[in-house]
Amino acid sequence: MRGNGWVPVRAQEQSIRTEARRGFQKHVVRFARGEHLQTWEKNQVRPEVVLVNSHDKSSAYQLHCGLFRLVCTNGMVVSDGTFQRISIKHSGFKPDSVIEASFKVLTAVPDIMNKVQLFQDRILTDAEQLALATGAAAYRWEDLTKAPVSPSMLLNPRRYGDGAKDLFITLNCVQENIIRGGQRDRSRRRPDGSRMPKSRAIKGIDEDMKLNKALWEMAEVLRNSGAQ
Repeated sequence: MRGNGWVPVRAQEQSIRTEARRGFQKHVVRFARGEHLQTWEKNQVRPEVVLVNSHDKSSAYQLHCGLFRLVCTNGMVVSDGTFQRISIKHSGFKPDSVIEASFKVLTAVPDIMNKVQLFQDRILTDAEQLALATGAAAYRWEDLTKAPVSPSMLLNPRRYGDGAKDLFITLNCVQENIIRGGQRDRSRRRPDGSRMPKSRAIKGIDEDMKLNKALWEMAEVLRNSGAQ
């Protein structure tokens, strides 16, 4: 990958429950184009190739298109509806097939970055922002009455500048709050009257990928609902 202009920028391994799985668990490696690292500036959005694999062949090589925003360092993953993932079987595997697939991702980048611009241009009403946060909370916790935080808390920006009302910033804010967790809603109580715990961070690779893709799909629906 490096020889073809892709630079690894982040790696993550799935946590294990049994020691026998150590070294064989599912993992994610994110790659960026070398030229993007040289020209990329703060607040810009960078396209990445997201490679998912496991050492014991329990998971095929999967390539997804990802987006990375420096200001919040949270890597988003584009939904399959925007860019279909590419899966490569281990049987008869050839390294060149990964390189070829990575360039298929690269050819899709202009269309995906156009989607980002459309998200940035779509200004949301308060009701639309809450609708996105509510959909995200329902996907994450299913039963909103048992969720540790109210949907509105997912809209709380973690830094200056993330309070903008465009769809892309709102999506990033909701995504980061769910992925990182750590929020406490002091207004919510368990049935026994005790306080709800802080929201739990998402650490599983599959859970992270599914949530990212679901949020992107929700944003797509919201953008289209306001298209002229």
